[in-house]
Amino acid sequence: MNRTQSNKKPARGIFLSILYVFTLFTMVLTGFGQMPIYKRYYLADIPGMTWLADFYITRYIHYIGAMVLLALITYAVLNYLLLNRNNRRLTGYGYASAFLMAGIIITGLLFTVKNLPGFFFSSGFVHVINLGHMGFAVLFLATSIYALVFRKNGRPAGKL
Repeated sequence: MNRTQSNKKPARGIFLSILYVFTLFTMVLTGFGQMPIYKRYYLADIPGMTWLADFYITRYIHYIGAMVLLALITYAVLNYLLLNRNNRRLTGYGYASAFLMAGIIITGLLFTVKNLPGFFFSSGFVHVINLGHMGFAVLFLATSIYALVFRKNGRPAGKL
């Protein structure tokens, strides 16, 4: 690399990266808030954290986070398809992440439809959606942590 090139991300890229990580953190935090674990394990008793025990507050924050996440994903997909398709290739991790995120989105949309008036899903199907949503989310987070630990700056581990 010569001196005129740099590895710095543009400000827009840094902002989108921070927004993405913050959104994922918020989605995990409020997703666990849909289960009564914060009250059960006294995490909601910590000053300033009582809102975590309120199902409806965490649900609406989760919905807002989902909208932000869908907007970021739409931007990334369109950016890749329209501008970077010839310059970049998806890795195996990229395909795995896309598959897992698609699973999260599909099961999340099914949850949203289930909560609308006039829609009824059997309790067995609701359990499948619930386990699928949590399973896809856990696998996505595990693969993301794996990529964060074993890769730096998108390069395979061990290469500088």
